[in-house]
Amino acid sequence: MSREKSPTSTSVKKRAPRKAAQVLRAATPMPAFVGPEQRAALIAESAYFRAQKRGFIPGHETQDWLAAEAEVDAKLLGSSNPV
Repeated sequence: MSREKSPTSTSVKKRAPRKAAQVLRAATPMPAFVGPEQRAALIAESAYFRAQKRGFIPGHETQDWLAAEAEVDAKLLGSSNPV
């Protein structure tokens, strides 16, 4: 009689995580999380100071806001050249 080999217990081998993915995560700096409310407050504050430097002359509110938004986003992303 021939006997068939049948495993009585199955072992599952787990794969090690990929080293390339670990290196990529470690090399990419992640900015600290800032919520939408806090981001809007930072933009508003920056826009206020821009308007203050202009002497609060009306008609430039949108330009102040957009410039402040670009500045805050550049700082949050760690860029050294704010727009």
